[in-house]
Amino acid sequence: MIFICAKWQVKPENADKWLDLTKDFTEATRAEPGNLFFDWSRSVDDPNEFVLIEAFLDDAAEAHVSAPHFKQAQADLPQYLQATPKIVNFVVPGTEWSELGEMEVK
Repeated sequence: MIFICAKWQVKPENADKWLDLTKDFTEATRAEPGNLFFDWSRSVDDPNEFVLIEAFLDDAAEAHVSAPHFKQAQADLPQYLQATPKIVNFVVPGTEWSELGEMEVK
């Protein structure tokens, strides 16, 4: 799978409504064939920072960035941001989360 983590620095006046502003984009992406997950989290240290964890089957990433809802997000979302999002991505074997053995719950 292609595993992606992106940090989004949202303008303070948009932070409380960010999940609503991205709702259509999020729902459309989650419905894409080959999307494994697409999850937003808000930073506990910076209320204006959101972290997006997403993953796609290897052959689904190109379709994602070519999708109409992705193009619409590219046009709509930058106005709500303080800076260009930061991203890391990796190709990871498998398609599931692994258990954190060091914190095993028995």
